[in-house]
Amino acid sequence: MPAKRSAERKGDVPTGTGTFTAGDTISGGYTYKSRFEDGPGSNPEQLIAAAHAACFSIALSNLLAQAGSPPDSVHTDATVTLRPVDGVPSITKVALVSVGQVPVLDEAVFVEHAKAAKAGCPVSRALAGVPDITLEASLAP
Repeated sequence: MPAKRSAERKGDVPTGTGTFTAGDTISGGYTYKSRFEDGPGSNPEQLIAAAHAACFSIALSNLLAQAGSPPDSVHTDATVTLRPVDGVPSITKVALVSVGQVPVLDEAVFVEHAKAAKAGCPVSRALAGVPDITLEASLAP
């Protein structure tokens, strides 16, 4: 099923504004300051982080269920780092941190499923050009 949403940019880069929609209830605005400084608003990298966290959590939940250990929950944070590379803004790192609540499962087995989910989720594969995608996975105490 194709996923389609939109964004619009008005004005020049330093002073212009943009808006986006994603899903039925997700929308926001972005500016130069929200993307490249510490200004209020959203930015595309936050959307990528949310997409990666959601995709990874679904993939890991599915792998755990297929292995006979359906999770009570999988919570994933994703941090996307944007840095200049040869003078061009580039995504240089994605850090995934995932904590699962899975009854009667060894943490080493959970970590192996998490590694497989990272390799297999569609957003991870789409971000294959990012030089550094890390994963920390653990079970909740």
